[in-house]
Amino acid sequence: MDALAFLAQSSAKIGPLYVLHGDEAFLKRHALLALRQRALGPDSDEAGVSTHPGDKAQFAGVWDELQTAPFFAPRRLVIVDNADPFVTRFRALLEKKISALPATGVLVLDVKLWPANTRLAKMVDQAATIVCKAPTGFKLQGWCTTWSAAAYGKQLPAAAAQLLVDLAGADMGQLDQELQKLAVYVGDKAKIDVADVDRLVGRNRAENTWKIFDALAEGRSAEALRMLDRLFDQGEEPMRMLGAFGSQLRKLAQAGRLAVQGMSVGAALQQVGVPPFGLAGAERQLRHLGRHRAAKLYDWLLEINMGLRGGSSLPERTQFERLLLRLG
Repeated sequence: MDALAFLAQSSAKIGPLYVLHGDEAFLKRHALLALRQRALGPDSDEAGVSTHPGDKAQFAGVWDELQTAPFFAPRRLVIVDNADPFVTRFRALLEKKISALPATGVLVLDVKLWPANTRLAKMVDQAATIVCKAPTGFKLQGWCTTWSAAAYGKQLPAAAAQLLVDLAGADMGQLDQELQKLAVYVGDKAKIDVADVDRLVGRNRAENTWKIFDALAEGRSAEALRMLDRLFDQGEEPMRMLGAFGSQLRKLAQAGRLAVQGMSVGAALQQVGVPPFGLAGAERQLRHLGRHRAAKLYDWLLEINMGLRGGSSLPERTQFERLLLRLG
């Protein structure tokens, strides 16, 4: 079951075993909170919860916890954190005991990997296998809009959600932090506008991006690389940098396609949302790239996106340097 679908359930019968798998920490955290409330009640304290590190936990200790009900809750929530090594070591015992888990406890296995073709995975109900992976594309933007209203009581139009994802990246925890800051920033306003996102989240990052791309368009690649180094040295988060880079490069790619179809470069840049102050620079950047390199921008963005998520063995800084050299 997808984690967002699990969280959307108003009520559900609690089972004896749940597997949280995936790499989205925000979703895992909220799924655990939901499991805690459903298993122990909304007013439960820490006495009903025990957590075991997956690299050190022993099956006997976890099983004893499951069989010991707390005094002030109907059952005990037993969590094995980073449980991949635990599952590897005790797979045979889990397969043997999974059909006879004690009614006094709820076991939660927090894993990164959960291959569906294993015997153990097939023994776990699909409704109890919660996939914690961030939605992509328009689904992530839609989540931002939904979460903004549910968590902070603020409307977030689609265009503002798109810009937020472009600037902050796809990490849901980071997006939540930005939404929280935006809710405070807009105060009594009912809606977070594109201008609010641009001012609070994107202004500095966008300005840095414009400076780097302007340097590339003017043939100053060494200076662009020095500016990139400064961003890394200042501790700028790579995925957030990529959000700002991607926002600009996607506009250039879209404008390039429109220009190939016969639209003037200036009109194309305006249509894709380049702000007035950036039109001259964006036109220089697009003409510098040329038709063929502009057509490759989506592929280059996809490559670095996958690389930063673990698909490349190159250091993050090197991946950005390679992108800049391609653009330059």
